[in-house]
Amino acid sequence: MIENTTRIRVRYADTDQMGFAYYANYLVWFEVGRTEMLRASGLLYAELEKAGVALPVLEAHCKYRKSARYDQMLRVVSRLKEMPRASLRIDYEIFDETDQLLAEGYTTHTFINGEGRPVRPPQVFTAKMREFFSAK
Repeated sequence: MIENTTRIRVRYADTDQMGFAYYANYLVWFEVGRTEMLRASGLLYAELEKAGVALPVLEAHCKYRKSARYDQMLRVVSRLKEMPRASLRIDYEIFDETDQLLAEGYTTHTFINGEGRPVRPPQVFTAKMREFFSAK
């Protein structure tokens, strides 16, 4: 399993008229967590793109538990629990500074080439993933 924690502060622009974080921002925070998790594991999206591969979202799910508010510091925990094959699922939890769970969810991705066709993960990706999953 690969796990990473990313800290994000709720900006004023992230909130609605009631002072709550707008619901779609949780998916943006999932993306930040996912990008930082890959970066921490030694992979950059730019490397995948250089290999001619993209990782579009096939499915996204978010269960909201409690609203985030302006200026709160959030902790986004991202986890990749299984060695990816043709697709991968990343799970997320978002906590506030008191460790209350605000939201949880997941995204499912697939690998595609420049023409939008499904492909196998590039070697740079599978090699890095093997390092993590064989070390555990």
